[in-house]
Amino acid sequence: MSTHAERPRIYDGEGDTLMQREHEDLADRLILVPDALPSKVPDRRPHIRIMWGQHLLEDLLAGRYRSLVCAVNAQDNSHGIISQLAALLPTSQWDVASITAYAKQFATGGDRVKVLKYDMDMVEVLAVLRPAGRPHLTIGDLKAAYKIVVEMIQHKPGRLPSASVSFLGARANCLVDESGTEPSFETVLRTMYEAGYAGDVYPSPAMWHASPTGMFPRYPFPESLQRIRDGGY
Repeated sequence: MSTHAERPRIYDGEGDTLMQREHEDLADRLILVPDALPSKVPDRRPHIRIMWGQHLLEDLLAGRYRSLVCAVNAQDNSHGIISQLAALLPTSQWDVASITAYAKQFATGGDRVKVLKYDMDMVEVLAVLRPAGRPHLTIGDLKAAYKIVVEMIQHKPGRLPSASVSFLGARANCLVDESGTEPSFETVLRTMYEAGYAGDVYPSPAMWHASPTGMFPRYPFPESLQRIRDGGY
């Protein structure tokens, strides 16, 4: 007979022990840290769910989302998720050439970031186009873009549920902070959240190697993180 004091088993047979031995030395693993215990009084604040260990393309093709927020540029989108998605969706009429050609129509002068709409039938892509002449996407650009994204979702609730890339680890559409370096994931999440976004965010593949750093499953992060940073417990 089982008791509440026993440790829950995850796998059948000897799976739990075998998985501990198999993965204790691997770099590509994640350590999830609960931000709060389950409560009878749910937290009513909106949260961004962080989709650790999940595969964005698979979830999009399975119909889990109605909109995707990602980046697009007017030069080459052959390696971007927007082109990968267009190639995999059977009813999409977009391809790499037409995606880039459409972005070029909006890549005019000015210092304003734009959010372009690509209707791919199953999914509507809300693509962030950085200002013309700027080599990288900035945190300021991201904040302005997500304010537009939030308004677009509010005006058309059919765009929910929504998913977003993290904009980190990109090649053609690099995101930089005020110092010209790639920002932390926390900075990206805070920027999205403060703009009003509360969809799901998929970490970059490189973040799958973040162990032994503990990961929270949603944002805002708990106050305990700041207390630790301040030297408390």
